This record gives sequence, C-alpha cells and structure tokens, in this order.
Amino acid sequence: MAGAGGGAGPPPGWYHRDLSRAAAEELLARAGRDGSFLVRDSESVPGAFALCLLFQKHVHTYRILPDEDDFLAVQTSQGVPVRRFQTLPELIALYLQPNQGLVCALLFPVERDKDRDAAEDRDYSDGDDEKPPLPPRCGSSSGCSTAGGLSPAGPAAAVPDGAAESPNGPLPLPHEYLRSAQYSLDLAGVQGGATSLPHLTRALGASCRRLHSEVDKVLAGLETLAKVFDPQSAPGVGRALQQPMGQGGEQELETLVLKLSVLKDFLSGIEKKALKALQEMSSAAPSTPLQPLSRKAKSIPVQTFEVKLDVTLGDLTKIGKSQKYTLSVDVEGGKLVVLKKQKDTQEDWNTFTHDKIRQLIKSQRVQNKLGIVFEKEKDRTQRKDFVFASARKREAFCQLLQLMKNRHSHQDEPDMISIFIGTWNMGGVPPPKSIASWVTSKGLGKTLEEVSVAIAHDIYVLGTQENSLGDKEWVDFLRAALKDCTDLEYRPVAVQALWSIKVVVLVKPEHENRISHVSTSSVKTGIANTLGNKGAVGVSFMFNGTSLGFVNCHLTSGSEKTARRNQNYVDILRLLSLGDRQLSSFDISLRFTHLFWFGDLNYRLDMDIQEILNYVGRRELEPLLRVDQLNLEKEKHKVFLRFGEEEITFPPTYRYERGSRDTYVWHKQKPTGVRTNVPSWCDRILWKSYPETHINCNAYGCTDDIVTSDHSPVFASFEVGVTSQFVSKKGLSKSSEQAHIEFESIEAIVKTSSRTKFFIEFYSTCLEEFKKSFENDAQSSDNINFLKVQWSSRQLPTLKPILSDIEYLQDQHLLLTVKSLDGYESYGECVIALKSMIGSTAQQFLTFLSHRGEETGNIRGSMRVRVPAERLGTRERLYEWISIDKDEAAAGKGKAPLGARATQDCARSSTCKPTAADPSAIPKPVEEPEQSSTIPAPRPPAPHRRDEPAPSRPKAEPEPLHHSFNNPAYYVLEGVPHRRRPSSPPAPRDGSSSDEDALNLPPPDFPPPPLPRDLAEPPAREEPRPRPGPAEGLPPRPPPGAGGADGSCSVLQMAKSLSEEEFGPPPRRPHEYGRGAAFHAHPIRESIQEDLGEEAVGAGGAVGVWLRALGLQRYEQGLVHNGWDDLEFLSDITEEDLEEAGVRDPGHKRVLLESLQLRK
Repeated sequence: MAGAGGGAGPPPGWYHRDLSRAAAEELLARAGRDGSFLVRDSESVPGAFALCLLFQKHVHTYRILPDEDDFLAVQTSQGVPVRRFQTLPELIALYLQPNQGLVCALLFPVERDKDRDAAEDRDYSDGDDEKPPLPPRCGSSSGCSTAGGLSPAGPAAAVPDGAAESPNGPLPLPHEYLRSAQYSLDLAGVQGGATSLPHLTRALGASCRRLHSEVDKVLAGLETLAKVFDPQSAPGVGRALQQPMGQGGEQELETLVLKLSVLKDFLSGIEKKALKALQEMSSAAPSTPLQPLSRKAKSIPVQTFEVKLDVTLGDLTKIGKSQKYTLSVDVEGGKLVVLKKQKDTQEDWNTFTHDKIRQLIKSQRVQNKLGIVFEKEKDRTQRKDFVFASARKREAFCQLLQLMKNRHSHQDEPDMISIFIGTWNMGGVPPPKSIASWVTSKGLGKTLEEVSVAIAHDIYVLGTQENSLGDKEWVDFLRAALKDCTDLEYRPVAVQALWSIKVVVLVKPEHENRISHVSTSSVKTGIANTLGNKGAVGVSFMFNGTSLGFVNCHLTSGSEKTARRNQNYVDILRLLSLGDRQLSSFDISLRFTHLFWFGDLNYRLDMDIQEILNYVGRRELEPLLRVDQLNLEKEKHKVFLRFGEEEITFPPTYRYERGSRDTYVWHKQKPTGVRTNVPSWCDRILWKSYPETHINCNAYGCTDDIVTSDHSPVFASFEVGVTSQFVSKKGLSKSSEQAHIEFESIEAIVKTSSRTKFFIEFYSTCLEEFKKSFENDAQSSDNINFLKVQWSSRQLPTLKPILSDIEYLQDQHLLLTVKSLDGYESYGECVIALKSMIGSTAQQFLTFLSHRGEETGNIRGSMRVRVPAERLGTRERLYEWISIDKDEAAAGKGKAPLGARATQDCARSSTCKPTAADPSAIPKPVEEPEQSSTIPAPRPPAPHRRDEPAPSRPKAEPEPLHHSFNNPAYYVLEGVPHRRRPSSPPAPRDGSSSDEDALNLPPPDFPPPPLPRDLAEPPAREEPRPRPGPAEGLPPRPPPGAGGADGSCSVLQMAKSLSEEEFGPPPRRPHEYGRGAAFHAHPIRESIQEDLGEEAVGAGGAVGVWLRALGLQRYEQGLVHNGWDDLEFLSDITEEDLEEAGVRDPGHKRVLLESLQLRK
C-alpha cells in the first residue's frame, strides 16, 4: 500500500502517524475553525487511516481503508460509489474540493509539531551511556526470548504498521523481497529471458542464515548425545557440514538442505541407539530407583513469638496485668501451641491443629495486634487478641499460619501464591558472587521478618537493565543463587531480552504444570524508537485460572525529560503484545488479573542536590517523595493510571559511587560539560489488579550490600490470590440451571467532541465469545467536549456464562469497551467484578473509562448475575481466612467480629441484603467471647519505631453521595488533582498494602469530589483526608483547580455549565470501581475520633489519670501520640522513648520511671 507520503519523500504535515484519537480531537479543538483536518493511523484496523474533520465544533471521523489491491478509499454508506486512490495525498487532494460527500471540504490542515518530532529523533540518553551499547550476543537477533527456557520464542513487539521493522529483527521475508527493488529486478530479468531468480535466491539465503547457526548447534548436541550411547559413532559430522565463508545464495541453500537431511538421520539413529543401550543396561544390572534430581526444600523450623494478651482496662483491674504468652508455630506439623507464661511454671498451654484455627483478624488501628478465633467445640468459637512486639512480627506470624494452612489443606490447587519481583540496573558490569540479599528481601525499607525469609516464593521474576551477561549465563546464575537460598531447582518459565534489558521468570517445580499460555514481547523506545538501548520486555502466562503479566522497562534518562518518559510508557502500554489476543481492544493494563510493572523508570527528584542530600542524611523521605517526578505525574493521571506502589521507606537507589553505598555521585564529566544526576528513586515496582481480587505487598526495599553498580537492586514480595481451573462437581449446566448476566441500563460519559453513535463490546473468560450491544438509544451533551450516551435494557445483551456455579462466577470479571460506529475505535475500556453483582436484585456499578493510559470518562449502570439455586455451593478462600477488624469499638460493645471483607462490605451497605444467591449470606460460626478477655477500646495507630517499618499512611474512605451524580469525567481528565488531595503532599500510591488493601479496592478518593469551589457550588459535606503538612522550605504545590502550563484546567472551564440535575434520579449507592455498593458512612479517622469520644474510660484515659496524679499531665499528648497509651505497655518504656515523646527534663524522666517501677 502506498504510504502517507506517496513516495520516498517525507510524509505531509497533516499526517500524524500514530496520534491517539483523544489527542487528535484536542488539536482540532485548538485549531477551532470549520474545515480543520488531520489524518492519523486507525486504532481499529492495522494499515488503515482515520480522517478527522472539525465542523461546527464537532469532530467527524472517516475511515480510510485499503482494498485487496492496496488502493485507498474513504469508507462510504451502502450504495455510494467508492473512489479509489493510489496514495493518501491523492485522496486528500480530492476532498479539498467542496461537495465530495464530507460534512464540509478539507480547508485547514492541522500539522504536526515539527520541533517535537525533531526532539524525539535526537532523544539521546543523559550520559549514562554516550553511545548506545551494542546488543549482547545471544545467538539470534537484537531481541532474544526463550519460553520455557528451551526454545526461541517468536512473538515480536506489536507494531502499528505491518510493514514496519520488527523490534526483534529484520523484516519478514515477504516484505523484504516484495517491497524492495529486488522483486522488480527479478521480474525484469524474467521478461528478458532469464531462467533464474538471483535476487530471490540471495534473499532466501540471507533469511536462512540464522537457521544455519541454529542447525549447527543442534547437530553438535546430537553428536555428543550419540557418543554417550555409541562411543564408536563417527565424530565431527556437524563440523564437517559447517557453512564455509563466502558462499553464494544457491550454495547456502544447498548446504542447509544437506544439514537438515543429516539432522533427520541423526534423530532416527539416536533413538535406536539409546533404546539398545538402555536394554543392555537393564539386563546387565538390577534396577535401582532413580535418584531425585533436586533436593527437597528446606524444612521450616518451629518459630516462636513473644506476645501479650490484649485486654480492656476493666479486665486489667481484675487480673492485675496483661498476661504474657508464647505462640509456637509448627508449619511442618500443622499445629499452633499457645503457652501462657507464669512466674513459677509454664504448664498452662494449649495446642490447636490447623483446622481448629478458624480465622485471623488484623487490627487496623493497632498495627501489631492480631485476633485469633479458635474452635472450641462444634459451632462454638473463642477469640483471643494478642499484641506482638512489632507489626513485622505480626505479619511474619500470619505468613507462617497461612503457609501451614496451605500445606495441610485438602484442596488440590492453591488459593494463594507468593511472587518475588526484583529490578536492578547492573551498570554494564557482572554481578557479585552472591545476590542473596536481593532474592531474600534483605536490606533497607520494608523488609521481611527473619522467619519469613526462609519461606521460598512460588514465582521469582527478576528484571535487569544494562545487563552484560548472555541469557543462558544469567539464567544459570539466578537458578544457582536461588538453589543456595532455598535448596530448590527453580524451573525457567520464560526469558525475554532486548539488548541489555532482560526479564527472567522462574517457578517452583511443583507449579510447572500449572503454567500455560506463555507469551513474550518487547518494544524499543530508544533513539527514534528504533534502538533497543531503551524500551521494555514483557512476559505473561496463566497460573491455573489467573492471568499474570510482568513488564520490565528502561525509560529515557535525564531530569528534564519527564514528558519523554511519559511517552515511553504510553508506547509500551500500546505496543507490548502480551496476553490473550482476543483482548487486543484493551491495553495491557486491563488484560491481566494482576500486572506488575518494574524497572529503571528514570523519574528523578525535582529538588536542588544539596537539599536532597540534607533530607537523605536526616532520613526524611516525605519531602523528597513530594517532589518525585513519578508521583507527580501519577497525580496528574499522566502515567500509571490506577497503578499501586507500596510506600517507599528506603533512600534513593541512584546514583551511588560504585563500590560503596555511603556516597552519592551526582556529577558526571561529559564532552558537553558537567552533567548533574541528582539522587533519585529511579528503580521502582508498581502493580495493577482487577477489582475485588486479593493482593498484598509484604516487602518493598533495596539492598545495601550489592555495590557493583551505581544503582541498588530493588525488591518486592507479594501475596497474590489465584483461582483454579474450575471443574463443576455438578457437571454442565442444563438450560434450567443456566446463570444469566442481565443489564437494566448503562450510561457512559465520554470525553469527545464527536457526536457519533456508540456500542459496547463485552469480553470475559466466562463467555464463549465476546458479545456486542446495539447502538445507544439516547445521547445528549451540555458541553462540547463531553457526550453522555445511554443504553436501555432493550439495547443490551443477556450474557450466558459457560459455567453457572457461584464458586466459579465470583472469581470472574467482565471487560467492557465503548466503541464508535463511525470508526469502530474504542473511546474507553473498563473492568467490572461479577462478585458484587451476584444476587436476585439488580446491583449498581460505577467505574472509570480509560484508553491508551489516560482517563476518557466513566460508566455506570445496573446489572445482576442470576445464579440458579442448585449452583450456590461455595467455600472460603485461604486469603479470606485473614480479615481486617475495621470497627474494634463496635466489637468491644458486644458485636460479633467482622468476617471476610466481602461480608464486612455487605453488612455496611444498606442496599446489600443477604439473598439465597449471595455468598455472603452463608452463616458464620457463633463466636463465644473469652471470659478473661474482651475486645479492647480503640487506640490510635502505633508509633513508627526505629526497629520496625513505618506504617502505611492513613487513608480516608469514600463518603456516601449527596448529589444526584458527581461525574468525574468532567474534571479529572486533564490532569487536575482531586480536591481532597491537599496542596502539598502527593497522593498515596493507589495500591499500598496497608491492611485495608488486602483485597484490591478502588483508590480512597473514589468517587471523586465535586468540582472545585471556583467552578461549582460547594458540596453539602466535605472531609479532607488527614495528611502530614508540607516540609519547611518546600515550594507550595498549586491548589487543585489552578491552571497549569499544560492547560489542564481547560476542561474544567468548559464543564462549568453542566447541570447535575439532568442525570436522572440518584442511584441507591454507586459501586466503587466496578464492585458492589459498600460505601462507609465516615472516613476511618473520623470514626476513630467518634469512638474515642464514646469510650469514657479507655487505656489512654488511664495514662492521663496517672500523669495528673504526678502533676505531669503536660506529657499526656506526646505519650499517647507516640503509642504509649496503655499502662501495661508503659512498664517497658525507656529514657529514649520518653525523650521522643517530649519528656526532656531529667527530673521528670526520673519521676516517671520510678513511678512505673513502683507499679510493677
């Protein structure tokens, strides 16, 4: 097909290549004149184009499609004659004239930003590597991939035009030959009487050249194998057949055919020789059992934890003081021993087997407190609350108990696995002999407790940049390192490389058969997107019924190149070809149940070098995180939309002096002068998961003893819920037992100035094929840049899942894409969890639409999943065994403790009533409170101690809606921060692994607040999220709604006239991010304050009474703020602790400590 340029010259200015639809509409809106136009690549059909034309403030899109003869034509209605053109400029030339069938003639071309194009073409690195390094030799091409660790994998990065160069090698042979002058020369030769095709022969030889080396390798291996079974076999056949230098095309092909013939003979001969040799061995010697190739994994020794029984102040007066206990976890034996410590003897103990431990309940307010529900007798339980030495100890205890339950479970398939993610820029030098600290999560930041380090992860995913080792050498090194740490022979699932960017996936042997549908890909984002020194590699696969994706990237460097890094991210998101091919309408952020994105992202700190060093020296990271470019770009919704990142509690990982971790080196001498590379968190690990799935980040930090590179390796470990390949115990569904997914209505608001019609496509693994709706039957617009489209139940399909069991359906998700009828292009995609939609009554959902990594609107609707009564059986998942106690005050007043998260949410929602089809309606065992222990009164979160990781930042929960509909599409699309976010600190990473995030739920500011005060009436109620104030000396961030240099407020101004009353009656309660209605009445912090006010007598109050008796009540606030709110805990306080709480007078310290000694 003739290109956009119609020849060898540069493309015309009005051709914008792979410009997105949203960006095209922005350019035309900026042009503002009727008849303004541009041409871009089609997002729905490869090789096609989209002509975008502005008329009366609306953008009209026409598809330009190639036919079988590679002629171009504008798609027309049936019956309208088609006009065909050889080149795109010829087509545009005709439509420059009036009355050619368009809404108006093409008058004003909107041209590309030439300065931006030139900047992209000269996008060199900041000096980390003056000349892009040559790709490492790996026996294939610039991009190497190995699936299963054995054979080369073929999937190359998806490229928008099939004629473009593949990121992993030269053009395919048909393109190389047919689209070059070689074909014409051979044709001219045949017309002149020639009987051979020299150019085709030469092309075939060049194409098969790589095959020569592969065949040589296989022949060499077969020779070695043949000698094992037959020492008399002829040696050197492969060497004798090796291709001599300087052969022509015909000779190359003849040699290749000969090699393949020899290869065939070798294969048939070796099998006969091997059979004969093994038969001789079996007859000559008695059979002996084969020894296992790998040793058994290290057994986990019994682990003990020193704890205190947590009681209320009333019980404390009865029993004297809290009792000390020892909890011993025997993972191998499957039991927990609870030993009560006494002064003279330790005879009071109880042993509970794994099946008698019914539930673990984590306290959300006190990070080191855990409730354990034991089974005493049939349907009778008893709860004890224990306080651990630190939050890390509590997490380690929970991990061990989960592992114990998993090992002794009667389930054939796991409900939960652990995944290790590592990223390291190796700096172009080999690794040290030991990388044990990296793969065991030891170092700085949020690290694993020592007892957890011994637990081997199920999957290890290690991404590297500037890795000078070959693929096989690197994989062997990693497997040996893991064997030293775990005694297990991990199996390679996939290896993908792009120059020196590599990702390796290793899995426990026991899981090897649970992995399927392995896919690999890579994308180049280096100079002009043609060099692989920057880019990304990816691997995806299915673990039983759960899809997992992993992306390792190395983005553009340089403090000033934030916009280019953002573009790198969008290119990778769009072009990386991973996962289910049927989901090509969705970018990779929506194709996987869990997606992990990591690497050297190269985002820097926008702060003076000396200030950075001062903050790092004082271990004050919060001011630095507020100027971190990645956090700032995430806040503006420019990159990593709805991705989560665990809280950073480790120092910047770049740029260290090699050989040391004590000194940052920020100056680099270059030919153009001195370059400054400020210390930054370049190396990051983020993730994004489907709603209502389980994921928890247990560790996020960096090593402090691997010093070969100027980057420190970064690690993270995750606890991930997985589903099995479900097999119904009741067989296939009959027609009378068929489940149905029914929609009552759907309404979407999309950011567009087009006024076309739309339809919805529905995708899910629970459907045999994707389904389409009819076109929308209503649409309206009060603003030129937004369109509200609605579908009634008549326009929406009823979906029939392939299985009707509730146990299967509650793990399924539905992917929606809103597409236009004029161009069949997507205007936004989203995902909805079916779990909250199950029931006999319709449930409502509300979530955001996104496309190509940016928010494009939102969608809401009403639906239900009908499950037949015969298919309601379900079971508790292992990750539901641990729940979060969000309302300890209510529990302390006699209410039953909260169960699994789904049950909590249902109980808190006024619209979620238990039904026969509702899994949350399953009765829980009756709990019997222990006579000597009740739930304590609430206390503020424990302080951040130096010997334990900092707690996650507090998060407010969403309020109930007071307006008919607060539509986020009107004011969050242009990068305006949410109003709840304070002006100084950045928003918390969306997926931080505080306890309340054990299930993947929407960000805490969802649904978003109303318009800023200068653009709309203030809401009836507003609860700002409590956050620490800005650090001194930092420039204040602009308030939300303030105009930025990028024109981010333009949509706000245009949306000012929108009326909320026209959006219909208010929903009962819109659902969060595709999940069931479960809004909480108040933010967590507010409820804490209310509960504290209700509790007349509490632990903190007792501390106040004690201080007032000593005349030192001035120190009450400092002690309580630092977590010393319990008289029993105060018995362990030290002088250093008192100083941290504000008690600096030596005399007062002495009085307090002496008083505490007298109380013992």
